[in-house]
Amino acid sequence: MSTPLSLLLVAALGGIAITVQGQLMGVMDRQLGTLESVFLTYVIGAACIALVMLVYRGGNLSQWQQLPWWTLTAGLVGLVIVGSIGYSVSRLGVVSAFILITAAQFIAAAVIDQFGWLGAEVRPIDSSKLMGIGAMMLGVWLTIK
Repeated sequence: MSTPLSLLLVAALGGIAITVQGQLMGVMDRQLGTLESVFLTYVIGAACIALVMLVYRGGNLSQWQQLPWWTLTAGLVGLVIVGSIGYSVSRLGVVSAFILITAAQFIAAAVIDQFGWLGAEVRPIDSSKLMGIGAMMLGVWLTIK
């Protein structure tokens, strides 16, 4: 059972991990290149999750064919995410890269929620969300100016 606190902690851990990964990939990107850093990130990540999946779940992927076809593009989208993080962090720095990445995430998320795209529940953009996005955009400008 997920409690509000556990959900907040998992989300915060994810945010910290994304930032740490960004810096690590920035170093790899500078020394090896974007494609090579993405490759190493995915190979090492795939090997680790394969082991964890086999140990804890027995590797049950029997239902994958029941998924909508477009959900399987998540791996391709992940390549864009990981590649853009490594590329932008190594050139802009961690703060500037992640403030831009985060702002783009919020805007895309608001649009996806507004229209219920990709299987999302419709959650209309209201004035509160618009004000939050506006405040965030001010933060982006203050951070990268």
